[in-house]
Amino acid sequence: MFYENELRFLCEIFKKNRIRVSFASSIDPIVKVLDDNLELLFIAEEQRALTISKVLGEIKPFTIYKFTNPYKLFYLFLLLPQTSADTLMVVGPYLTSKIDTRQILEIGEKHSVSPSKQKLLKDYYNSIPVLIETDPLYSMIYTFAERIWGGSGSYTVVDTTTDFSSFPNVITKATDDSNEDILINMKIMEQRYAYEEELMAAVSMGNDHKVAQIVSSLTPYNFDKRISDSLRNLKNYSIVMNTLLRKAAQDGGVHPLYIDDISSRYAVSIEQVASIEGIQSLMSEMMKSYCRLVRKHATKQYSSTVQKTIALIDYDLSSNLTLSSLAQSQNISSGYLATIFKKETGKTVTEFVVDRRISFAMRLLSTTRLQVQTVALHCGIMDVQYFSKIFKKKTGKTPKEYRETVKMQKNYDTL
Repeated sequence: MFYENELRFLCEIFKKNRIRVSFASSIDPIVKVLDDNLELLFIAEEQRALTISKVLGEIKPFTIYKFTNPYKLFYLFLLLPQTSADTLMVVGPYLTSKIDTRQILEIGEKHSVSPSKQKLLKDYYNSIPVLIETDPLYSMIYTFAERIWGGSGSYTVVDTTTDFSSFPNVITKATDDSNEDILINMKIMEQRYAYEEELMAAVSMGNDHKVAQIVSSLTPYNFDKRISDSLRNLKNYSIVMNTLLRKAAQDGGVHPLYIDDISSRYAVSIEQVASIEGIQSLMSEMMKSYCRLVRKHATKQYSSTVQKTIALIDYDLSSNLTLSSLAQSQNISSGYLATIFKKETGKTVTEFVVDRRISFAMRLLSTTRLQVQTVALHCGIMDVQYFSKIFKKKTGKTPKEYRETVKMQKNYDTL
């Protein structure tokens, strides 16, 4: 196919946005491309034999079908050219707006879903991504259509819906098979755990772009509601997430010394938030903070001795950080530490300490009004003249010149 690369790219984009893409033939059963979790629970056996063409009607080329099923789930169908069979690309299911508890109850009533199934139905809807009409993903699909069908204006978009009850002798029903309930609930939980694992993997690599992409799809309905108080429910989930993020950061090679500080800070912040919007914002900030922590302090590539040495240095830059003191704190010889540290980091212990101290000084000079001599003390350098000398050697500016440059840049940025 001349568009194979574009198709592969499009599928990958939808996958990263947690929207399923599948392929089928027009003679395949419609339930083959509809989501198993919902359809197997609530679709009668007779309906499962309905083919895609029976539901959509005649499937034409140069056409994007926007299909809505009776459960307010949306799909896109389009017939791919230059395939050995009449291959359909199917995007979905997805929602075009959030579905709240009231709507879920009404959907359940309309389709004779028993009260015992309501939690399964709610969990299912909470797992479905939302794709609003202005989402750039629609533009991508339309651009893909132009690519495969020959430019702008080469295709049409058809909206189609179906009510399974309109077919003869077909009645939507809810099963009371408790074993099937358990299996469906297991599948939904597996999806949620897979989502969390994907998030943790991104955090452990410090990949904030991936984390931001995952977080952007979060809504209050994505979280299992264990208690009636929605805010408390989200706070409880945030506490769990904070614990998971701690583990992800540790897996990413961050020493617990750094992790404990950020974890404790967010444990307090979670309890102080007073709104659902606030807790969502805090969760997003928390995930990004752990990513930054991994990027800044990950030492997974180093031996345990070097990891501990770096942690000791970063813990208190104002303390005595000579080679001998750092070696003594670990009950190892100075010669051994000097050799292994240089081999693994490419720097001597002294060079590493100076680099860390100057970086810290730059942050203090740009974010506080502390006097230069006070900054020097915080960086473990008692002699302010020596501090100014090594600062200029590293940055090309004296501490005062650096602070003035940062101040001018901030003023310029606000214009």
